[in-house]
Amino acid sequence: MIKINNKLIKQVAREAKTAPRKRINYNFHQDYNEGIQRILNAADTQTYVRPHKHEAPDKTEIFIILKGRVLCVEFDDAGKITDHLFLDAVKGNFGVEIKPGTWHSFISLKNGSCVYEIKEGPYDPKVDKQFAPWSPAEDDIKEGRRFNREIVTQLKSKTVSR
Repeated sequence: MIKINNKLIKQVAREAKTAPRKRINYNFHQDYNEGIQRILNAADTQTYVRPHKHEAPDKTEIFIILKGRVLCVEFDDAGKITDHLFLDAVKGNFGVEIKPGTWHSFISLKNGSCVYEIKEGPYDPKVDKQFAPWSPAEDDIKEGRRFNREIVTQLKSKTVSR
């Protein structure tokens, strides 16, 4: 039995805080060839997840909030926000399912935030994701953080359900 509890989430969140990318994956799957990839994804507010999509092969991705607050965002091909949800278990926003071929990202809004991520396998880093050409490079942390701030500011200024 795999147990997902506060002790594990705190451990993974501590590792994320000191990781170079300020996030860490804790894999439950034993092999990247498994049909379902199951991951704890813990993230600090300083991380940047470059917008990307999963297609060719098409893959559905699911995020369920376990701790903290995370903004999940979908974009169109030009980089315009098409949908979003502030994942927050306290507010009753528990998760999202991202359809294959949809540009998306997530932004950690609270240090130690943790989502349970489920994605169709197998995982092959050569074809797993395509990065959005209109977004900063994954390793450009300064521009990535600026990009995240702009998205959060834009969405917080709208009168939409959070």
